Amino acid sequence: MATKQTAAQEFLEGVRRMAPLTIAVLPVGMVFGAVAVTKGLSPLETTLMSALVFAGGSQFVAMDIWTHPASWTAVGLAALLVNVRHVLMGASIAGKMEAFGGAQKGISLLFLADEIWAMSEFRARETTLTPAWYAGVVGPFYLAWVLAGILGALLGSFVGDPAVIGIDFAFPTVFIVLVTGFWKGRETGIVLLASAVTALAVHHVVPGVWYIAAGAASGLLAAAYGGKSDGKTR
Repeated sequence: MATKQTAAQEFLEGVRRMAPLTIAVLPVGMVFGAVAVTKGLSPLETTLMSALVFAGGSQFVAMDIWTHPASWTAVGLAALLVNVRHVLMGASIAGKMEAFGGAQKGISLLFLADEIWAMSEFRARETTLTPAWYAGVVGPFYLAWVLAGILGALLGSFVGDPAVIGIDFAFPTVFIVLVTGFWKGRETGIVLLASAVTALAVHHVVPGVWYIAAGAASGLLAAAYGGKSDGKTR
């Protein structure tokens, strides 16, 4: 019978399990910091955005459409479209937080990011999610994201456009790694293909970031249809 871990042991286990992604997010955070200063944000403003928003996808999209003066309506709508997936991720992981109190669950979901959600889902397959383990996952990852943004902002004027030296690819690389962890064969491939094709098509036809919501909706429909098809063949 497995020995029950203490809260400190669970915290350290969370730190250990998240360590590869914590390291991987460093270049992504640096890219964001570098992009932000090239758009006119100060290192302090960049740091505050990373610390308060803590959502790489929406932060990059916001920088992509950033103007002076900034259109807060456009930026807010873009962030909403990018982060609407958090509703699904939050609903998915909240049902696995039986060991969390009401306040603990609410605070924990505020720090939900794609990488944190993925690692928590993997953990929930093995054992019960606990606040201590989740804190071990969130704490170092959050600090790494904020500190990397500061470093990127400070070095941004020297580095210039991250795309020129190829480090802008760090962001999609992290997501590719996460997707492989959820690979279940043909069904997963169909969902990914449906999302990619729809997102690319909408991106070329509709201005703005509607392609993100369209790709997500297409993936959900493909997953739902695939689930119904599997049920009929059983």
